[in-house]
Order: sequence, then structure tokens, then C-alpha cells
Amino acid sequence: MRKLMLLFTSGFIVFFSSCTKENTGNPQSPKYTIGKNRFTVNVNGDDREYFVHVPAGYNSSSRTPVVFMLHGTNGNGEDFYTDSGWKEVGEVENIITVFPSSWKYCIVEDGQQKPNTEKWNAQPAGWTPCAGETLRDDIKFFKSIITELDSKFKIDHKRIYLVGFSNGGAMASKCTYEMSDIFAAIVESAASLFGQQPTPLRKLPVFFQRGNEDYGPGGTGPTAPMSSLSFMLTDSNTTLLQGHLYKFSQTNIYYFGLNPKFTIAGDENSIVTATYTSNNPNEPLNVYTVALIKGLRHSYPDGAAVKNWAWLKQYSLP
Repeated sequence: MRKLMLLFTSGFIVFFSSCTKENTGNPQSPKYTIGKNRFTVNVNGDDREYFVHVPAGYNSSSRTPVVFMLHGTNGNGEDFYTDSGWKEVGEVENIITVFPSSWKYCIVEDGQQKPNTEKWNAQPAGWTPCAGETLRDDIKFFKSIITELDSKFKIDHKRIYLVGFSNGGAMASKCTYEMSDIFAAIVESAASLFGQQPTPLRKLPVFFQRGNEDYGPGGTGPTAPMSSLSFMLTDSNTTLLQGHLYKFSQTNIYYFGLNPKFTIAGDENSIVTATYTSNNPNEPLNVYTVALIKGLRHSYPDGAAVKNWAWLKQYSLP
């Protein structure tokens, strides 16, 4: 009887272990759940938070694309997990979607101190850290997330993408320079960086989108006519949209070696685009597109995740 019980117990342990392996997808990695997951990773002594959506169709035997979505100021990863539309795209397209949370700082903006403000470390910007604050290394944070994803999932390293909104858009712009060897293509929404930047590690496809009524969080200004995109990209004195489209485009032209002549396309009733290509005919992936969206103020547009994915998925690392 004792021998029978030992055999039964051993069989139960084997059965239970096999079930556990099947559910985790990788017997050597920490567990994950189909659907929503919250993880933390320690970066330079700080526990950093990120959310991951694993689609129901995920198969641990197949390499799976990954999309990072970065929130804006005073947001967090869970907010954009819920509201950005990317987890739904992940389900339909069978991609893993990742929603990191930025760090909280005391910052100085418009001459005022603002404590406990969530910000990505994307400088130069219209804000600075308060005295005594140390900006965290978000580039290292993203690289650490990718290392952890590797330990949990079978990801496609040729198809890792990044999207960022507002301050997250500025952080996405920083990544076009400092992580362009890792991300296959990047979308910047509502904000970008301009001025002095480092040399890009790789010249990659970049898509910038902004509403024709977007003057920043809580900002107002005249609606930019949809027919004015060419003007805003070439006139250094324009005040439409705070002259940002000119500054962003000139920065990208300079650092990515783009032809300053662009091609206009689209529909003035919805979205108009200007596309720049490389001065070097041997750089077909060096593409920069600026999109002007009608009627949009400062928000990540409804349905943008679907359209952004349609653009992103054209590209992979060479």
C-alpha cells in the first residue's frame, strides 16, 4: 500500500509539474499570465514597474513581436495599458505589448516647483529636475525590460517597436538616437526632441504625429489649417503649433541625413503626411514621416494604435 501511495504521489508531482510548465510557457522563467501582468525590475537600486499584455494566441515556440507604449506626464504604465488601445491590438495581431511606468520627480516647470511628477528622462525639455533630484536612466530601464522579456517569452528581436505620447513621445525621440539598434521603428505622438542630439546608432523609420489643435497639455492656440503642413515644416518663424513641427523636422533632417524635400500625401479632411527620405540611396529604412491630424488636441488619438501598428509592422531590423 505504501509503495502504491509513493507511486501515486510521484505521478501527481510529475503531472503537476508538466501543467506548470505548460502554463508558464518556459519552465526556466518566472510565471506569467495570459492577459495582464505587472512586473518590476531593479535598475540602479530602484524597483521599476512595467505592465505586459500577453495575447491569448501567444505560442512559446514562435518568435513574437513586441511593442512598447510610453505614457505622458503624470501618467503610468497601467493607465496606458487600459486606455491606449494597444492591448486590444496585441490580442488581434498576436503581439506582446509592454507599458512601462516612468519615475516620479520634483520638477521645475514654468518657474514653479511641482513635486511627485511622473516624467521620462528626455532632455532637453521645458522642465528641469529640482535641486537634489537625480534623473533615472530610462534607456537602461528599457534594456532591462527586454532582458527580462527574453527570460519569460520567445520574442522576435528583429521586430521590437516603440510608441510614445507627449513626454513619452519625447522619450521615444531619445530612443531614435540611443536605442535605434534595438527598435525596428518608432512612433512619436504629440512631442519630440529638437536641438543638439547624439549621433544615432542607426538610421531607422520614424513616424511623428500631432493634432492641428495641439498646443500641449491645457494649451490653446489657433487651429492650424490642414493645408499648412508644408508651410509649418519650412517656415522658421511660424507660431502655429508653437513652431514645433519646423524644429522637430529640422533636427531629424540634420541628424539622420534626410533630404529636406518631402512628399505630401493624405486627405485634408482627416490626416495629411509629409515624408522625408534619406540623402543616401543605400539607406531605404531611413524614413521620417510627419502626420497632421485634423481636430486633435493633446491626446493619443482614438484608433491610433491600429493605424500605428499598420505602419510599424512594415519594418524589421536588417
